[in-house]
Amino acid sequence: MRGLGSEEETWKDINFKEGSNGDTTYNLTGLQAFTEYVVALQCVAEESVFWSGWSQEKMGTTEEEAPHGLDLWRVLRPAMVDGRRPVQLLWKKARGAPVLEKTLGYNIQYFPENNTNLTKTVNTTNQQLDLYLGGETYWVSVISYNSLGESSLATLRIPAIDEKPFQCIEAMHSCLTQDQLVVEWQSSASEVDTWMVEWFPVLDSEPSIFSWESVSGARNWTIQQDELKPFWCYNISVYPMLQDQVGEPYSIQAYVKEGIPSVGPVSKVENIGVKTVTITWKEIPMSRRNGFISNYTIFYQAEDGKEFSKTVNSSILQYGLESLTRMTSYTVQVMASTSAGGINGTRINFKTLSISVFEIFLITSLVGGSLLILIIPTVAYGLKKPNKLKHLCWPDVPNPAKSSIAMWRGDNFEDKLNVKEFDDSVNMEEERILKPCSVPSDLIDKLVVDFENFLEEFSTEEPGKGQENILGGEKNEYVTSPYRPYCPTGKQFKELPLSTEIPSRKSQCLSSGVPEGTSSEDKEQLLSSASSLGLDHLCEEGAPNPYLKNSVTTREFLVPEKLPDQTKREV
Repeated sequence: MRGLGSEEETWKDINFKEGSNGDTTYNLTGLQAFTEYVVALQCVAEESVFWSGWSQEKMGTTEEEAPHGLDLWRVLRPAMVDGRRPVQLLWKKARGAPVLEKTLGYNIQYFPENNTNLTKTVNTTNQQLDLYLGGETYWVSVISYNSLGESSLATLRIPAIDEKPFQCIEAMHSCLTQDQLVVEWQSSASEVDTWMVEWFPVLDSEPSIFSWESVSGARNWTIQQDELKPFWCYNISVYPMLQDQVGEPYSIQAYVKEGIPSVGPVSKVENIGVKTVTITWKEIPMSRRNGFISNYTIFYQAEDGKEFSKTVNSSILQYGLESLTRMTSYTVQVMASTSAGGINGTRINFKTLSISVFEIFLITSLVGGSLLILIIPTVAYGLKKPNKLKHLCWPDVPNPAKSSIAMWRGDNFEDKLNVKEFDDSVNMEEERILKPCSVPSDLIDKLVVDFENFLEEFSTEEPGKGQENILGGEKNEYVTSPYRPYCPTGKQFKELPLSTEIPSRKSQCLSSGVPEGTSSEDKEQLLSSASSLGLDHLCEEGAPNPYLKNSVTTREFLVPEKLPDQTKREV
C-alpha cells in the first residue's frame, strides 16, 4: 500500500486475510491531524513474484486537533493629543508548529497591569487588531479556538509611555549570499537569548505590512531572497527580549537586489553671484531609488565651453560652484548613482551676475563717503563765515535801473526804459490785433506826459546820436500821441475813431524820410511842418499811435471846443 501525505510518499506492506464477506479493512496509524492523504493499493499472490498494477487513488483528510500556540507581536505608535496610544496587535501560528487545525476565531483580552478589573475582551477572525490604550502598562493575551478546543495562551506586555527600554545590541549588518539575505548582530548581554526580528518595506507612506519572526539561541537571522521583492528597501529591526520586557531595537536597511534609480534628482540654483552659485537638489523618493544612493555628481558647462563635474557623497544635498566666469550662461544637472549605475536629473540654466552686491555696496560707500567729506567742510565753512556762503549760494542780482547808465542819461532814463518796454514788439507780425485788457485810468495821461519829455530831450541831442531805435535797433520814429496831440493855436481836437487795424509803415513814420545830411535848422523846419501837417492829419483822421500798438485799450477823448490853456493864450 502507498500513501501520500504532506508531499511525502511512504510505503507499507500489509498481510491480511480476506473476511467472510470478502471485505478487508485496515487502519493507518501515525498520521498527522488535519492532513490530506492519497491512498493506492497493489497486491501479489502468495509465493509469486509478480505484483498487480496500482489501484485507483483515493483521497482523504485526517481529523483536526485543537489549535496550537501563537506568536504574538505589537507595533507601538505615538500617543495622540487626547492621551490615547494606538497599538497594533499581530499574531500568527508559532514557528515550527504543524498546521493541524482549522481556526474558527481569536479571543483577545487586555487590561492595565495594576487593575485586572478593567479587562476587556474582543473576538475577531483576523490576525491583527488595533487597540487604543492609555499611558500605563498593559497586558494583552490571545488564544485561538476551533470546534475541538482552544490553543495555549499567548501573552505580551505593553510598556508604559514613560518607560525606557534596555539596550544591549551594539552593532548589526547584513550580507547577501547566493539566494539568501543574512542579518547578524552583536550583543553584550549574555542573559538575553531570545530576539524578535521585524521587517517591512520602506515606502513613502506609512507602512501597513509588517512581518516578524522569533529567534532563539542564535544571533543571526536568514531569509530567502525570493521572499523579498527586488529593488525594494526593507527596514530590518531586531528587538532583544528578556522575560516579559522588550528592549531597544537596532535597525538597518537592506536590498536583496539593486538597480538604477527610476528618476534623477530635481535640482535648482540659489545665491547666484559673479563667480559663484549654489546648486541644491532633493532626494529621490524611496520607492523610486531602486538601491542605495552612493554619490551625487554635478555636471556644469558654460555656453560653448568645456563640461566640468564634481562628485559628493550621498549625505550632501547642495554644492557651491566657484571660479565661474562673470556674466556667462551655464547649464547644470545632477546625477544620482547606485551600485548598479546612475541617472541624470533635471537640466537647468542660469547666468552669473555682472556686478556683485559687495561691489555695489563698495561703490555706494565710496560715493557716500566722498559726499560726506565734501559736505562736512562746506558746513564748517558756512558756520564760520555765513555771509560768504550765502553770497556764493544766493548771489545778488543787479538792478538795471540802478546801474551807472542811469546816471549818464539822467533821471528820466528810467521813464524812457518804461516806454521801451511798453512797445518792445512793434515789428512782430502776429501781434497786429489789439487785445483788450483793463488798465488804470491815469495810465494814458502819464504815458503822454513822459512821451513828450522824451521827444523834447531827443530832439535836442546831436544829429549823430540817438539814431538807433529803442524798440529793436531801427532808426527813431517820432509820432505825436493821438491822445494829446500838439495842434497849433486855433485848432480843435476832433473825436478820434477807434481802430483795431495798424496803419502802414509809411503813415506811422513821420521823420524817417528826412535825409541824413540835412542840417539841424532844415530838420527843425521839416519837423515843424511835418508835425503841423501830421497833427492836423491825426486830428482829422484819428490815426492810432504806433507806440501804443500793444496797448490793451484805446482811450477816446471828448474835448470842448476851447481848452483853458488856449483861452489864456488868445487873451
